[in-house]
Amino acid sequence: MLNPQIDAFMAKWTSEWASLKPGATLPERKAHFEGVAANMALPKPEDVDDATEHHIESAAGPVRVRVYRHTSGGTQDCLIYAHGGGFVQGSPETHADITSRIASWNKQTVVSVDYYLLPDHPFPTAFLQMCDVARWCRANADLLGIDPDRIAVGGDSAGGNLAAATALAMKDEFPFIAQLLIYPVTEFDLERPSMIANANAPLLQTKGMAANNRMFVGGEENEHMLRDDPRCAPYVADDHSGCAPAFVAVAENDPLYDSGVIYAEKLKAAGVPVVLDKGDGLIHGYLRSMEYCDDAQAKLRKMTDWLAAR
Repeated sequence: MLNPQIDAFMAKWTSEWASLKPGATLPERKAHFEGVAANMALPKPEDVDDATEHHIESAAGPVRVRVYRHTSGGTQDCLIYAHGGGFVQGSPETHADITSRIASWNKQTVVSVDYYLLPDHPFPTAFLQMCDVARWCRANADLLGIDPDRIAVGGDSAGGNLAAATALAMKDEFPFIAQLLIYPVTEFDLERPSMIANANAPLLQTKGMAANNRMFVGGEENEHMLRDDPRCAPYVADDHSGCAPAFVAVAENDPLYDSGVIYAEKLKAAGVPVVLDKGDGLIHGYLRSMEYCDDAQAKLRKMTDWLAAR
């Protein structure tokens, strides 16, 4: 089943990508994605200020963050957000439709992380940057105007991987109040049923995933990390107890469907409160289709309401 409103979105998405020249390099693809996102961007909510940036020192190099803050002021809840893009593209700006609406609808602050990308910065660079951004946010709560005890972590796709890994690795150090995992990558098994059934799904296909996963860990000699390092593949951790409550959103027509579902099940088995939204009729990256698909916007509302309730 595919939500019929997805068709109009995919027509626009496909036309935007048609101008990318054959054989484009990763830097060229990243630059093109920035343009596609800008061309398809929704109007920015008027009650969100996104003018502030910070450059944070981390163990893996300085990382830029853009702050999306509700203009009501005061001490606000905070979400640290990692954008998607397969670890090779994307930025806070390409995902501003999502982060600005969370900030607007919840009257909160969202700190969007411009983590380093592949191929120049393989694992664990982005993971280490995410952890250090979390520490920085808590230590600089007054500067940000946030409550240091009400910080959540979230992300979509590759960013969902980083959010889940951060919440897992820091569970004894940092009391995140929630983790928002949107069609996340939690492990790298390309033989999962959804990988096979949705191999040629809209927007995300399985072709090239093996090479991208290998690049993520810095080469073939490190592929074992895809199977045995929970900082890379949080699903493989032995113990998920004590993790922050989770909202896991997946999409029916997505190769990564199983990756999200099995992680939700593993968190539940460890006693973690979990909401699993199965995204019937939707595709990977469906939050990009909010202008076209009513259910996509409704899903973001559901996620945002869940965050508010935390």
